[in-house]
Amino acid sequence: MNKDQANGALKNIGGKVQQEIGKVTGNKQQQVAGIKNQIAGKAQVVVGDAKAAIKDVQKSASKAMKR
Repeated sequence: MNKDQANGALKNIGGKVQQEIGKVTGNKQQQVAGIKNQIAGKAQVVVGDAKAAIKDVQKSASKAMKR
């Protein structure tokens, strides 16, 4: 797990908590902010996944060239 994957997952979880707090307190702005953080977190996880995939391809290509 790279830094973007970890930070994105934390941001997503934090957004879920924020959204639930908004629901409990009746604060619509808090709910919306929580949803925004969830979306940002999921996007960051996707970026991290892409970086990990690129790194894996680079490692595979490097091994193939050594043969």
